[in-house]
Amino acid sequence: MTMEPTGRLIATPTGHDLVLTRIYRAPAEDVWASVTEPERTARWFGPWRGEAAPGRAVEVQLVFEESAPWCPLRIEACEPPRRLAVSMEDEAGSWSMELLLAESDGITELRLIQHLASTEHLGETGPGWEYYLDMLTAARTDGQRPDFEDYYPSQKAYFESLA
Repeated sequence: MTMEPTGRLIATPTGHDLVLTRIYRAPAEDVWASVTEPERTARWFGPWRGEAAPGRAVEVQLVFEESAPWCPLRIEACEPPRRLAVSMEDEAGSWSMELLLAESDGITELRLIQHLASTEHLGETGPGWEYYLDMLTAARTDGQRPDFEDYYPSQKAYFESLA
């Protein structure tokens, strides 16, 4: 099965933003819980531990990555249930991203925005976020988890073409 990529690349004064969007038939508070409560993030990304607050760091376990490492994740901003901005560093580099939620009539749009200084690894990064957001959808609907091989390398050329 091949999944269709949805990501867009938007130029910014400091680089580019990779933007991916998903729509959920649910209130923003429920979607917010899916992306912030450790027992719910464990189902699609990984659990986290620590005292969460803006300016503080928690540890996130990347359970769907090889060796399931624990990584520090700094909370830059937290405005429930609308905006979460985080940053992290790992062996793959530095990451700065936001999750923005907007609700209208019980339908919530979630936008994941990764702020990029360079588009060098976009062919690998884009498919990864498509996969994780579809993992979120599967966790929210009790659906079947997607297989990463359905995203990479098949979506690599699409994301590289955005740059």
